[in-house]
Amino acid sequence: MSWGTELWDQFENLDKHTQWGIDFLERYAKFVRERLEIEQGYAKQLRNLVKKYCPKRSKEEEPRFTSCLSFYTVLNELNDYAGQREVVAEEMGHKVYGELMRYSQDLKAERKHHLQEGRKAQQFLDHCWKQMDNSKKKFERECREAEKTQLLYERLDSDINATKSEVEKAKTQLYARTHMADESKNEYAAQLQNFNAEQWKHFGVTIPQIFKNLQDMDERRTVKLGETYRGFAEVERRVIPIISKCLEGMVSAAKAVDEKRDSFIVVESFKSGFEPPGDFPFEDFSQNIYRTGSDGTISTPKNEGVKPDPKHSMGKSKNKLWLFGKKPKALTLEDFSHLPPEQRRKRLQQRIDELGKELQKEMDQRDALNKMKDVYEKNPQMGDPSSLQPKISETICTMERLRSEIHKNESWLSEVEGKQSSRENRRPSSEVNHHAPHGRESPEGSYTDDPNQEHRSPPQPDVHEFDDEFDDDDPLPAIGHCKALYAFDGQNEGTLAFKEDEVLYIIEEDKGDGWTRARKQGGEEGYVPTSYVEITLEKNSKGS
Repeated sequence: MSWGTELWDQFENLDKHTQWGIDFLERYAKFVRERLEIEQGYAKQLRNLVKKYCPKRSKEEEPRFTSCLSFYTVLNELNDYAGQREVVAEEMGHKVYGELMRYSQDLKAERKHHLQEGRKAQQFLDHCWKQMDNSKKKFERECREAEKTQLLYERLDSDINATKSEVEKAKTQLYARTHMADESKNEYAAQLQNFNAEQWKHFGVTIPQIFKNLQDMDERRTVKLGETYRGFAEVERRVIPIISKCLEGMVSAAKAVDEKRDSFIVVESFKSGFEPPGDFPFEDFSQNIYRTGSDGTISTPKNEGVKPDPKHSMGKSKNKLWLFGKKPKALTLEDFSHLPPEQRRKRLQQRIDELGKELQKEMDQRDALNKMKDVYEKNPQMGDPSSLQPKISETICTMERLRSEIHKNESWLSEVEGKQSSRENRRPSSEVNHHAPHGRESPEGSYTDDPNQEHRSPPQPDVHEFDDEFDDDDPLPAIGHCKALYAFDGQNEGTLAFKEDEVLYIIEEDKGDGWTRARKQGGEEGYVPTSYVEITLEKNSKGS
């Protein structure tokens, strides 16, 4: 059904209708804009929520519990979900809202063009009608004048008193008026014919074509709305698979929660490695009351004459039973001696692993620099080999420092593992002899039955680097000597400082860790970097 034939006389209504169509399209565009703003705000709020509950953490504070890991997985999936909401907003902005606004501008320009053509055609038809109407009025006026002249002529012609000149004059006027009426008639007929032709063309060709263009424009607007409705839904549909994966990830994270694993982590995190406290001994203060001058009627207990050490008993309880009260504050020491044995062992092992990774990086860098230096030596045009020497020396010093740190931490780790092994070996006897009194434990952790042995507190963790290897009373014999190539300050614990060209005695060879044990002439011993000295081994050399 065509607007041009059915609505040929509804120009004003079609003007209003097409304007309403454009207004409706812009209203829908405004709806899409507000919707994408909601999506953007929603995505922003989700990202802020994720950021709030997933703060930055140091490596030591990384969560290990499966419930925490699953929660952070949920947060990551939620962050990805927020990203998909941003994609929806972006797609709506470009493919729906932006397209609608561009199309609206095109529709406005096209509508304005068609309506201008319609108004021009209407104005031309009105002009033709005015010309026809003017010629008609002129023809009517000339006819009335001709009728008046004819009546005057007939009256004079029938009047016997009228002169011949008056009759001739009236006859001439009648002829002139009749001629003018005929000309007006012809002009009116021509204008009428022209108007009828233009009117047919206007309502039969021009207006139908203009209305058809308006109809096509309005139908294209309707089709465009339908396409944007579908595009609006397609934007959501395209992200559904990714959103489904996000939701599946959340479900998988929920399934990954393992209460047994979390309980095991709690044990591993807080296990001290201490043994539960033993029974407190019975302290009989009534022995002197019932003792006679000659023979005592009450048998003397085995530990008679030994005064219990309340400081040891209470101190030991306080050291081991802090979990029943407030944990005492302790300073963080380099060797982690402030931690319980098990936790100290884990921390030392962790540090050794980290230092090992750093050492491997430095070794790789040293090898790369040496290869580059070889290339420069073979091809001097590529670079100066001597320019790499400072970097190589710096890398070597870093490697020596890392080896020293590793050696130091390994000695601490060996100390902890040795004490734990000793404690485990002692545990069966302590369980059998649970009646052994407190205060009879030797500094090395073994029990003794000597009642006169004075109690000493357990040894504190040693903060020195290589002291465990210097516990021998007799000095080790020298197996060679060395000459210092460079000066070494020996700032680390357990290392031996020396000056350039100083001669030292070798008492233990390098075991592959880059350190050699040496002794000065004054008797001071320690470890020196193997790369800093020139070693000469002697078969029959004597120590100083």
